[in-house]
Amino acid sequence: MTQPALPSYSSGTSTVPLLGDTIGADLDRTAARVGDHEALVECASGRRWTYPELVADVDACALGLDALGVGKGDRVGIWAPNCAEWVFVQYGTAKLGAVLVNINPAYRTHELKYVLQQAGISVLVAAPEFKTSDYRAMVAEVREDCPELRTVVFLGDPEWEQLLATGRAADRALLTERAAQLSPDDPINIQYTSGTTGFPKGATLTHHNLLNNGFFVGEGCGYTEADRVCIPVPYYHCFGMGMGNLGCTSHGATMVIPAPGFDPAATLQAVQDERCTSLYGVPTMFIAELALPGFSSYDLSSLRTGIMAGSPCPVEVMKRVVDEMGMTEVTICYGMTETSPVSTQTGADDDLDRRTSTVGRTHPHLESKVVDPETGLTVPRGTPGELCTRGYSVMLGYWDEPEKTAEVLDAARWMHTGDLAVMDEAGYLNIVGRIKDMVIRGGENVYPREVEEFLYTHPDIVDAQVIGVPDERYGEELMAWVQLREGAEPLTAEALRAFCAGKLAHFKVPRYVKVVDGFPMTVTGKVRKVEMREVSVTELGLEAAAAVRNA
Repeated sequence: MTQPALPSYSSGTSTVPLLGDTIGADLDRTAARVGDHEALVECASGRRWTYPELVADVDACALGLDALGVGKGDRVGIWAPNCAEWVFVQYGTAKLGAVLVNINPAYRTHELKYVLQQAGISVLVAAPEFKTSDYRAMVAEVREDCPELRTVVFLGDPEWEQLLATGRAADRALLTERAAQLSPDDPINIQYTSGTTGFPKGATLTHHNLLNNGFFVGEGCGYTEADRVCIPVPYYHCFGMGMGNLGCTSHGATMVIPAPGFDPAATLQAVQDERCTSLYGVPTMFIAELALPGFSSYDLSSLRTGIMAGSPCPVEVMKRVVDEMGMTEVTICYGMTETSPVSTQTGADDDLDRRTSTVGRTHPHLESKVVDPETGLTVPRGTPGELCTRGYSVMLGYWDEPEKTAEVLDAARWMHTGDLAVMDEAGYLNIVGRIKDMVIRGGENVYPREVEEFLYTHPDIVDAQVIGVPDERYGEELMAWVQLREGAEPLTAEALRAFCAGKLAHFKVPRYVKVVDGFPMTVTGKVRKVEMREVSVTELGLEAAAAVRNA
């Protein structure tokens, strides 16, 4: 009799126990263990910190915020590109038990106001500006609509220097008192992930979620204090602050910030100058680095490992990273903000095919299953279905949105990812599509509904449907199909982008526009976005991008 196929279920076993610490206690424990080992390097300014120096600045930040009246459970926003001060605020708020709210540096006023209001942010720490964004002007524009926002501190201003000076002069015994009131299960971070209802949802994460996920990602990369991790991915994502910072500080490794925002040349320069052993990036970052005219002139011989994640990882790019960058132990991670973020990871000992064409196996202490989206029943291995994950990494829920939480978190605490996956006989997973029509552009999640809602505010647009079309650089790009009111002037892609500029984050602005009289529909009246995508691939000549194989 033939054996029935195994169910698509796996649990990540481990002989290494979960950490039971808060983030602040773990940092202090590491600093005590590694002594004067280098903790943080900011390449743009040349500033460096040993572990004791980092702890001193983190504690000064915590005590300075404490003096401003920030306490356990208060929301503190951070709106800045990657910099050392981001790290101080990340760990400083954790030491107080305050909830750090990560604000995407690309946000414009519309999105900033929503997040300030929805999270009830009372203190905002912000950069004065970044790239083309004038943060001072944007904060001034929305501030009167955010009554709970009582204090704004801009990095580099006298107020920021005063905050640190107040903290340095304060009694550090206060932090011991604060620490005694904290539990690893307390919420300490809200990360906004784009929502299908037109606004982002705040995934609420705990010390236990983030610290353990960063730690086990670091374990998967084999980190010790000898590792130096180049972190060009943004801190406002779990990839930067969790897999990056917490992956390092839980192992006594060194965090290297190559630049405030991603710059391929600065990244490779940092790897060379700082002798980094690990490099992170979404696929588009590695593609940009490999494409640099002077790529071969950089000495990348120190690289051993790294992580590619954030959007589907093209197999050929993975192979080039192994061959041309020397990252022989590079791993792919799969996850989502709601799961802190990593749920699966390839192993350094996996064969090249599995390491380049799958997203690996279930992470330690976590569970995965693939279910029929209609029935919720686990499907046999080899059968596609919705990937669900469960365990310590799953968020508490969406901040102040129980109904939205219930849509993705079931009664048994399984997180329904919305991704379609196949689990093979050995437990390796492949992501084969998405149930919803979310677009992942260069590692940024974009829900078409949010963009569509905004396009409806255009005076000439009566209907809009937004889809993702394949793109060799970003994985996907946005395309808007629009219906115009009678008598409207023709609408070009350039004109639509100009309409969006300054109101939507750049990654949500459609690259392509097609004016139509109607949309392909199902018999029940639903728009057939799959058909729209097929038509668009042909019309735009994107067949080569569509043929790229991903893990």
